[in-house]
Amino acid sequence: MTPRPPGPDQPTMTSPPQSPPQSPSPSQGPRAGTASGAEARARARGWAWAELLRLPALFTVPGDALAGAATTGNRPNPRTLLAIASSLCLYEAGMALNDWADQAEDALERPHRPLPSGRIRPPAALVAAGALTAAGLALAARAGRPALAVAAPLAATVWAYDLALKRTPAGPAAMATARGLDLLLGATATGGSARPALPSALTLATHTLAVTTVSRGETRGGSPLAPLAALATTGTLAWTLTRTPQAPGTTPSRYSAAAPARHPAADTLRTVLAAAFVATSGRPLLHAALNPSPPLTQRAVGGGIRAMIPLQAALAARSGALASALLTAALAPAARRFARKVSVT
Repeated sequence: MTPRPPGPDQPTMTSPPQSPPQSPSPSQGPRAGTASGAEARARARGWAWAELLRLPALFTVPGDALAGAATTGNRPNPRTLLAIASSLCLYEAGMALNDWADQAEDALERPHRPLPSGRIRPPAALVAAGALTAAGLALAARAGRPALAVAAPLAATVWAYDLALKRTPAGPAAMATARGLDLLLGATATGGSARPALPSALTLATHTLAVTTVSRGETRGGSPLAPLAALATTGTLAWTLTRTPQAPGTTPSRYSAAAPARHPAADTLRTVLAAAFVATSGRPLLHAALNPSPPLTQRAVGGGIRAMIPLQAALAARSGALASALLTAALAPAARRFARKVSVT
């Protein structure tokens, strides 16, 4: 559930430097050299799968369920953890399926990626996508029927996007729908109803729509209109984050009575997180608007993906869930650090 893979200019993961091969010493014998070669091959396979599955982008996933759970007025519970695990599986299924569907195009434009380079066989990627989808649906079922009722269309949206909708005008909307459903999965697993989470899901989906639209210029560049529109969207969403949402179909008094007790620091925290969201997403978008070249567009997309973490945290803080907001925000440094080795797009 992330925009298109990057073009050749996008930095991607490289294998760690290795020392020149050396002959084993007499005390080591031939078995030591064989074991060292096997370990090197295992590491290479691990790096290839990490690149295929965009592991740093996983840090942007748990915040969906936590933000959704925050809207219910309940503390995260074991069903919330099941929703997070389901989201992670479905997200990774989308990553594997994305590269399987794009292998012909990647062979021409991105030959360094795991499938066209031969580091991972295409059937293995397809099997992984199917197995991860099945695992995600099974975990959602364990969280309850309401959660499964959201996870099933989420999985269908992921497969439809990768196999059919990605290059159509409906592609960005499909990606936005998937991300919104992911947030609703956390709400239904935790509280049984998606209704209180609709405003937060719409906010997250709107940001995803903007980022995915910008991502269409990653490999060839394009017009400054898409990053400009995304920049305006970022500013608008940041403003809405400072407002306490009203549940659909309720009066303010009824919603306030059902809302969780708000921590005094929650409002201050959401303002800080809204500023972090603008800084993470807005600055690279401005650069891409001034010069919509492929490298700057790719940076804007990467910034938009990383900005989902402060956005999710701000949504949780807006719902009064201070602990969930802090936990989500704590994922940002790890996402930034691992993104230096493996591309998130």
